Amino acid sequence: MGNWNTTCACTRSKFTRKQMDSMDHNTHHEGIKTVKVNKVCDFSGNSDLCICAVTWNMNGQVVYEDLVELVGSNSKSDLLVVGLQEVPRKNIAPLLQAALADTHVLLGKAIMQSLQLYVFGTQNSGIFIKELKVDKHSVGGCGGLIRRKKGAVAIRMSYNGIRMVFISCHLSAHARNVEERNSQCRHISHSLFSKHRNPYSRPAQVTVWLGDLNYRIQGIETHPVRNLIHKNLHRLLTGKDQLLQEAERGQVFDGYCEGTLTFKPTYKYDVGSSNYDTSYKVRVPSWTDRILFKIQDMEEIRASLHSYESVDDIHSSDHKPVKAHLCLKVNEQP
Repeated sequence: MGNWNTTCACTRSKFTRKQMDSMDHNTHHEGIKTVKVNKVCDFSGNSDLCICAVTWNMNGQVVYEDLVELVGSNSKSDLLVVGLQEVPRKNIAPLLQAALADTHVLLGKAIMQSLQLYVFGTQNSGIFIKELKVDKHSVGGCGGLIRRKKGAVAIRMSYNGIRMVFISCHLSAHARNVEERNSQCRHISHSLFSKHRNPYSRPAQVTVWLGDLNYRIQGIETHPVRNLIHKNLHRLLTGKDQLLQEAERGQVFDGYCEGTLTFKPTYKYDVGSSNYDTSYKVRVPSWTDRILFKIQDMEEIRASLHSYESVDDIHSSDHKPVKAHLCLKVNEQP
């Protein structure tokens, strides 16, 4: 995917969507680079910006205590980015603000029905924000009728001179729809912030993409998958993960980074428990909920990932939330 139009300073593509989908992907590509988590900051406390990113499919339910568990321990982060899917008909922003106990204030939000994105910053951080813009892009289906909207919402901003884009998405479900998800990713990336694009603006230096991407574990039945998870051998399942496979083929997220998948698959659970789906469908557990990031120019900005984990103590949804802690350091220019 390379320099997506959400982050590049180029004119609008003349390709049709059908042409974009049929482009030759046999050219050189990097896929998704798996990076290890560094428990200790590489920058020894001198990071220019620390970001905590959270994604959670709420399954149409809200429990305030779960929101406290989700965001209440992030007081050391300069920015808290919260991407939510299947949000119920309730104003979530005041609940998130209350859960943060006055450590952070809301800087920006992007909402498309049940698909929502919030960016919070530390007190007085508003003075560092410039050029904050929001956008959204819906993709097919009748999700709007049942308030389970598919597509993406995004916030673009400059924080203390660092140009960033945050994207929260909810893609099509079901293991068989992998090509549809690939197509949705491409359409989203080419559509966001395209209406009033300034051809002279500089590209974003950091892009963080999070959400219920809905890519599944495939090629293995549900019971062998569950047996490996029960034995704490779920790392052996990453080779069956559709997202990593599709990125390796050059279909999506070329050049992005993701932390090692050391946590258990985050979907699908019986609501109210930590038991995987016991319905008649007995779905294959999968890492549907992901956080990816891309640094446009490594010579300008270095990134260090300090955590990538699921929040297993939350039980009100059939998904477990996922968190990542990313710190950035701007290299001094000669």
